Order: sequence, then structure tokens, then C-alpha cells
Amino acid sequence: MKALHIAATGMMAQELNVEVISHNIANMRTTGFKRQRADFQDLLYENVRRMGSITSDSGTMVPAGVQIGMGVKTAATPRVMSQGSINLTEKELDIAIKGDGFFRIRMPNGTTAYTRAGSFDLDANGALVTVDGYQVEPGITIPNNARQISISAEGNVQVLIDGQTDPSEIGQIQLARFINRSGLEAIGDNLYLETTASGSPQTGTPGSVGYGTLLQQHLEEANVNPVTEIADLIAAQRAYEMNARIISGADEMLSATANLR
Repeated sequence: MKALHIAATGMMAQELNVEVISHNIANMRTTGFKRQRADFQDLLYENVRRMGSITSDSGTMVPAGVQIGMGVKTAATPRVMSQGSINLTEKELDIAIKGDGFFRIRMPNGTTAYTRAGSFDLDANGALVTVDGYQVEPGITIPNNARQISISAEGNVQVLIDGQTDPSEIGQIQLARFINRSGLEAIGDNLYLETTASGSPQTGTPGSVGYGTLLQQHLEEANVNPVTEIADLIAAQRAYEMNARIISGADEMLSATANLR
């Protein structure tokens, strides 16, 4: 009975859907996190009676036909790159991106990763780094005698050095954009890697055309809406239950057939 297999594909699809929703809820307080959703597609069809097939010598044909679908499959789990809420932290090296763009991060193996999480610190040499100690590109080093750090909306980094009345500019933070942001590969730790699907990064200055601006002493929160996620979770649970009920119904039908006298 095909219904058993069809309902099983529905249960597996909703199981994955719940996993995606659970991951979103688990990261609802993760800085710069972007939620995912599960997209599904119907499986192949069995053509019992193909539409358009000829039914007589006079040329009459089947107008609709008979097709039986084989169930559902997971097509993708795209990442929704909408803007998260921006909250004031009052930490000098917290930076939020308002608009499009990613911070560029130099990984220990020499590759470049990308992130929306702007919770930065300084290492022992005064270099601007992530919470894991990865350097923010282009490299920006704060002098030891700097007593105030100012980061403009355009990414200009200025410091006020002891004994000086005017701030000195020491560098500029740049952002990277991708033509297909959903094509980025998430590797954990709030980091993404470029893929052939995402396209090559386009580096530019914050505030220029197409690029977001920076907000110092702010962080971007996850774009997870807990109410929406709970509603999606309930819908996924009900869909799972209905597919399970179909399996129970199919089992009862097979049982009735087996008990025929």
C-alpha cells in the first residue's frame, strides 16, 4: 500500500521541520543569528492514466488523467537574512550592522570568514578580534596609550591618545556583500564561508551604495520571532500527527484485508 510510504515521507519531512524550528529557537539570543526555514517539494508521480493520451480512433483524449504522488521531500533550508533588532550595549567595541553586509574575519588557516556578530575585543597586541581571537579584516590595531575609541557609521576608527586633544584615525572597517546571501555556508561560531552558490564577496565601505552602516556600542540580535516559531512548531506537530494517523489507517486497512475470509 503506497499510503504507508507516502505518509512516512511526510513524517520525515515534518521531523526535519521541527529540527529547523528547534535550532532557530535555541539561537534566539545568539548575536547576529539568522533564522532558517524548511522548504519542501512533492516527489515523483505515478501516471496511472496520462493526461492527453488518445482514447479513441476519432482523436478524443483524456482531459485530466490519473496521477498518484509519492510524497514529499526537503528541498532546502534557506537562511532568512532579514535585519535583526539592534540593542544598545554600551560596550565600546560592540558594533552592529544596520543594513546589508558582513564583517570580514581572518581565520587561523588564512581563509576569510564572514559574520554579522560584531562583539569584538582587543588581543594582547591591541588588534581588533572576535570573541574567539580571530582578527577582523582589514587589521586594525589600537595603540596602548589610547584612552577612547570612536567608530563612525562609515567604519572610520579614531582613537584619542593621551596628551592629544584631537583624535587620530587609525583605520577603517570594511564590509562584504554577496549576491546570494542564502548561499553562504554556516560553519558555527556565528561564521559563514563563501561558496559557489553565494558568489564572490564584494568589499566596500559602510554607508556606500548597497552597504549598511555601523553602530558603535550596539549589537544586532537574532531575527528569530518566538511567537512565529512556536506557531510553526505547532503546525509541524499537527502535520506529523496527521501523517502518523494515515499510517495507522493504512495498517487497519491491511489488517482488514488480511482477515478476509
